[in-house]
Amino acid sequence: MKIDIQESNEITAFLIGRLDTKASVECASSFERLSEYAEKTITLDCSQLEYISSSGLRLFLALAKKSNAVGSHIRVTHPQEVVKDVFNLTGFYKLLDIEE
Repeated sequence: MKIDIQESNEITAFLIGRLDTKASVECASSFERLSEYAEKTITLDCSQLEYISSSGLRLFLALAKKSNAVGSHIRVTHPQEVVKDVFNLTGFYKLLDIEE
């Protein structure tokens, strides 16, 4: 799993690979870094995210809570079908701003 973070007026994180349980532990510091920008709109580009586990969903949810707490939000863009299925099954479409 790789996360490429690009900073400008908005923050964009490109998630590449599988965000499974092991990768979630390894990526926690990157999500913590993203949470430092919670006052800005954070975009999670999921066009190259091949899989997301419940551990990965927890990272998304924690980041969303921090952003919402300061009046901002995160945006999830371009999820692949397998990731969209997980979002549908778990109700994340109701919790996050997801753009296909």
